[in-house]
Amino acid sequence: MESFGEVQYILNSFLLIFGGVLVMWMAAGFAMLEAGMTRSKNTTVILTKNMGILSITSVVYFLIGFNVMYGGMSGLMFGGMGADYASGDEFGLGADFFFQVMFVATAASIISGTVAERIRLVPFFIFIAILAAVIYPVQGAWTWGGGWLDELGFSDFAGSTIVHSVGGWAALAAVLLLGARAGKYGPDGKVRALPGSSLPLATLGTFILWMGWFGFNGGSQLAMGTAEDVDAVALIMGSTHIGASAGAVAALILTKILYKKIDLTFVLNGALAGLVSVTAGPDLGVWIAMIEGAVGGVLVVLAVTFFDKLRIDDPVGALSVHLVAGIWGTLAVGIFCADVSVVTQLIGIVAIGAFVFVSSAIVWYILKLTMGIRVSEKEEHEGLDQHETGLEAYPEFIKNAK
Repeated sequence: MESFGEVQYILNSFLLIFGGVLVMWMAAGFAMLEAGMTRSKNTTVILTKNMGILSITSVVYFLIGFNVMYGGMSGLMFGGMGADYASGDEFGLGADFFFQVMFVATAASIISGTVAERIRLVPFFIFIAILAAVIYPVQGAWTWGGGWLDELGFSDFAGSTIVHSVGGWAALAAVLLLGARAGKYGPDGKVRALPGSSLPLATLGTFILWMGWFGFNGGSQLAMGTAEDVDAVALIMGSTHIGASAGAVAALILTKILYKKIDLTFVLNGALAGLVSVTAGPDLGVWIAMIEGAVGGVLVVLAVTFFDKLRIDDPVGALSVHLVAGIWGTLAVGIFCADVSVVTQLIGIVAIGAFVFVSSAIVWYILKLTMGIRVSEKEEHEGLDQHETGLEAYPEFIKNAK
């Protein structure tokens, strides 16, 4: 029996380790998507932000956030594994930390796309450090940490709200204080297109994110030591893929109906919205995932237009994908799962949303007052790359363009 317990421990830990590797690869997806959906003159800053996101949040979450989220000082900080299969632990603490830390970076990456092309690097990095140390872990303690929302029955399997909407709420607080990019909205309220630098790059980023999501959702089963667990992981993988596919198809059809042409950017975001939508309940079944993903694909198309009408400038559509679809996906669990209450899901959505939005707004406002969060008009016009980093991603192209 002890030998079988060791095998379970190994397999469960391996799932978290391998899932964490896939989620880490999502950092590349976010970087490529954001770089492709924005202008060439800001590419180096965007790449720097995404490198900083993964690195800074990981260090801060290791030092502070992980312990805040799960309570008390763990042996992890002092080199201990803190888990022992012979004592009944299901997986190693090191494996758990490695998997969990990638989720924090994902939440922070959502903010990056929303504030792209006008945010200063240093205040942005300060904010994501605070996010990893306090904001994300506190609401995580309420839920995955066994806190009051968990006791209430709130259900969010892999983080439609706990990860994605959290990033969305923090991003919304930022963009309301930051303002729109220069030239995005005319005096008459007309929306002006600011085309991104590379649709192939944005498409590559989407496919990378899609792939990484299998680790995001599949790894959240947290167990692979029995046949039942392996079957559950397989179901989650299939549901995740169908949710993304349904979201892309729904966005494709809707843009053709509304605009008489198929808009690739909406199709890409439709797939991502489908992924976010299914993340709260990928274990509910493939048919339900198809419905959740399709609704997410429709919502993202409508939400992009909605935010533009409010003059909320979101270069990559991250609010529509992660905040709106995250709320929908969390509510969908209450709708489709008999064991989960819609009211409880609403309580969780509102409580987490209010906490993250208000706390983020306070931090962003303090940063705005003390050091400023937006680049100057001149820096924005000439491109953030040369002013924030001194490096241009495409120096020959930019030089010739000038």
